[in-house]
Amino acid sequence: MADSAGRAADRSQEHRLAGVFGDRPSGTRHPLVAAAMVLPLATLLAVVFGGWDAVVTQASSVAGMLGH
Repeated sequence: MADSAGRAADRSQEHRLAGVFGDRPSGTRHPLVAAAMVLPLATLLAVVFGGWDAVVTQASSVAGMLGH
């Protein structure tokens, strides 16, 4: 019983800290944060597997869609 009360207190503290640091309570990330997390790995994979032209083409397509 004491263990579950401790976990509830930990969750409560996590929610307070999430509010302080601006995290979203639903667990979603801001799109720029998600991009910052994914782009280094995507770049590495594109270079290693030789798909750099495809990455550039897709990036320009996305940039064109965002521009409209």
